[in-house]
Amino acid sequence: MVDYMATLYVVATPIGNLEDITLRALRILKESDCIACEDTRHSLKLLNHYGIKKQLISYHSYNEEKAGQKILSLLKQGKNVVLLTDSGTPCISDPGTAIVHAAREQDLNVIPVPGASALTALLSVTGLPVKGVSFEGFLSPKGGRRRSRLKELLARTTGSVLFESPFRVGKLLADIVEFDGKRTLVVAKELTKVHEQIIYDTAENHLTKFGQMTKIKGEFVIYISGKEKT
Repeated sequence: MVDYMATLYVVATPIGNLEDITLRALRILKESDCIACEDTRHSLKLLNHYGIKKQLISYHSYNEEKAGQKILSLLKQGKNVVLLTDSGTPCISDPGTAIVHAAREQDLNVIPVPGASALTALLSVTGLPVKGVSFEGFLSPKGGRRRSRLKELLARTTGSVLFESPFRVGKLLADIVEFDGKRTLVVAKELTKVHEQIIYDTAENHLTKFGQMTKIKGEFVIYISGKEKT
């Protein structure tokens, strides 16, 4: 190990409800020297809510190399840096993997501070088997690639979890119906927020509900049940 003990903390933040943050996460945020945020404006809402004022660094998928070098420099100066994404746990379908890898490569301390996650939040309320579940995150926006991957997932006897934006959820549901309209899905919209919805139904019924809506707000987390064993 190197002779400095500064730490990069990978901190989970709320996915909607600002109360869903751990006491440890708040302490680390208050004690850190600076905070690297996917979107500083978004993170400020959380920080201001808890009265936390720190130096902020913008770190997102478009400036990973430049911002990453700045974070590494601060760590080597003995500064403790917190990594945040807009919501939930960093590096899970969010930016952060590159800086974590770079810090590991240079023998810097990297410590997770666990907390909210849309993935585990949904799995906890499906009431369906979650052993062996595949986490896919966001599928390709390209129709051919998306359908090809969906076909593979639907052939499995274990469940899968996807993330999807409100702009593409109708296309995703239509693709699932094309392969198996009777497959059970658990669709969660705006988890932990005021207008949270968690709906258990067949793929075709979900498509009827969401596919015909012209204006949909909020991110989606979708559990696809496994194929029944014959």
